[in-house]
Amino acid sequence: MSKLWGGRFTKPTDKLVEEYTSSIGFDVKLALQDIQGSLAHVDMLGKCGIIKEEEADQITEGLQIIEKKIEQGDVEFSVAHEDIHMNIEKMLIDEIGPVGGKLHTGRSRNDQVATDMHLYLKEKTNHLIQLVEAVQKSLTDQAEQHVDTIIPGYTHLQRAQPVSFAHHLLAYFWMFERDKERLKDSLKRIDWSPLGAAALAGTPYPVDRKLAAETLGFENVYPNSLDAVSDRDFILEFLSISSILITHISRLSEELILWSSQEFDFVELDDAFCTGSSIMPQKKNPDVPELLRGKTGRIYGNLMGLLTLLKGLPLAYNKDMQEDKEGMFDTVETLDGALSLLAPMLASMEVKSENMRQAVNEDYSNATDIADYLAVKGLPFRDAHAVIGQVVLYAIQQGKYLLDLTLEEYQQFSELFEEDIYEKLAPDHVVAARASEGGTGFEQVREQLSLAKEHLS
Repeated sequence: MSKLWGGRFTKPTDKLVEEYTSSIGFDVKLALQDIQGSLAHVDMLGKCGIIKEEEADQITEGLQIIEKKIEQGDVEFSVAHEDIHMNIEKMLIDEIGPVGGKLHTGRSRNDQVATDMHLYLKEKTNHLIQLVEAVQKSLTDQAEQHVDTIIPGYTHLQRAQPVSFAHHLLAYFWMFERDKERLKDSLKRIDWSPLGAAALAGTPYPVDRKLAAETLGFENVYPNSLDAVSDRDFILEFLSISSILITHISRLSEELILWSSQEFDFVELDDAFCTGSSIMPQKKNPDVPELLRGKTGRIYGNLMGLLTLLKGLPLAYNKDMQEDKEGMFDTVETLDGALSLLAPMLASMEVKSENMRQAVNEDYSNATDIADYLAVKGLPFRDAHAVIGQVVLYAIQQGKYLLDLTLEEYQQFSELFEEDIYEKLAPDHVVAARASEGGTGFEQVREQLSLAKEHLS
């Protein structure tokens, strides 16, 4: 079968070349965007008098028929026609005859594919923003129930200071808030139309690029035709944002894995998000968060792949750029699945408040408060720090926790200790005392929760 571009060639494409260079196996995902771009283009061609209005109407009708067939899964795409653009154009010519060939007037596959990807990524970015908000909603719902729940706070994975569990959850809310803002901001760069830039230099036809852009819902048109067909910054930016987003998902997943282990036993994930072992019947494996954590490398790889692809390309379009799509598609689908699972997994998670409380009672994470206690009584903080280091060492040697020591034992290390030390060391007091803005004090956490809800609304 002759190619739509085959007039200059004297022999058919080698079969292996045809299969190797074809992109229809993956750019079929752009089918509806390709139809959308073509409908806007032919509308512009008709209104600008570049083709007859009746021809534009005929092409529009043919495209709409093909669109319905694609939506119903009633089409076959062929490697022989290389990509989604040529496949649809061939279907159009088969549907309405030679007039279908006029659709390509004033454009190239170079600006066509770029337009398709802008349309695709604009749609998917808005969808991912909604999914991020669903995760944030699950976090705030859980946080609202657990403002007064206390959990050990960690640094270096060592117990450091007790915190409100809501405070811990809301830390992730703000990570996802930044991800969401980055996604929203990236729409400014996605919302540009390459259509009408043609192959690289523009077109001699009197096209109205702004009209086509408005029809497609784009805010702007690229002011430089070379840049329009060769720019993939908007995909790089999306992959960069996605890499940060999946990092946050991975960090939260790691905590869920730790917290649901027998060693921590702070939460229990719903059975719907876990699996069992084929040999050990007692096991309940947190497979979903483990896989979310594992997907991180996949998205990092997609970013590095595109960066590497683009670094040495001269202007304008090069066949290398066919490799820009699979990583984008894969990242969109990976994040879609990850966020769609994360929101209900968090919402259904059982929080074991008593186990968290017991852990706080059985550690030395209130030691800093003793130093603060002595500092308030006039001892320089650095000296107080040294005193408390001795107190903690003594308690460990005696097999006791700080609340178990008698006043006489405390006074071995400083005469500044009084009976009120026990009130200061109580976990609730330790948490409540962190009342600085953004701290884990209960009232501060409630204010933070209100602020988080404002951002969601």
